[in-house]
Amino acid sequence: MKKVFLVAAVAVFTITGIQAQSDSKTVEFGVKGGVNFSTITSDDFDDAKSRTSFNVGVLAEIPITDRFSIQPEVLYSGQGFDVKEVNQDNVFDTDQNVEYQLDYIQVPVLVKVYLIEGLSVEAGPQFGFKIHEELDFQPNSDGGDIEINSDDSYIKDFDTSLALGAAYKFDGGFFVNARYTFGLTNIFKDDTVLQNVDAKNAVWQAGVGFMF
Repeated sequence: MKKVFLVAAVAVFTITGIQAQSDSKTVEFGVKGGVNFSTITSDDFDDAKSRTSFNVGVLAEIPITDRFSIQPEVLYSGQGFDVKEVNQDNVFDTDQNVEYQLDYIQVPVLVKVYLIEGLSVEAGPQFGFKIHEELDFQPNSDGGDIEINSDDSYIKDFDTSLALGAAYKFDGGFFVNARYTFGLTNIFKDDTVLQNVDAKNAVWQAGVGFMF
């Protein structure tokens, strides 16, 4: 949680600093939420399927010119992947369906360019802080999920990605957006049995929001 508060504080100071340099242009704040379709990409891990979850958070749009803005965000993002192979040849050596839940606080910092009024494209780095990790076996005759603590985890606490997307903002502040984020760094820790497995997060997002 200390990392989450630190990220939030850095985001506030960043927004305040850029706002001070944006002359009389108005900084807008907003909320957003939507659906995630996440998985991992890996040549060493070919049985990963998409996990469906959600994202929700806050953002600011800081205009630099009439067509160019900076958009930092702080989001909860449900990620991970599913293994739906009904045999014991998958990585978990089980004949059950497995959902590997990897939940992050994501902090994208996007460059936003308006092509025409309302329609924009966006791109930029994203910094992820893992806050929850869990294995969900289905069906599970024992009746429970397995929550993984940091000492037993094979997954790194920090992740970096690149985000690419587009949005359309209507008069009044309502907007819709779609985005793809792909990992730049391996999610597996270097000091575990999976250290030689190269796997990266990959997430499709679609959602709605409102700017104030």
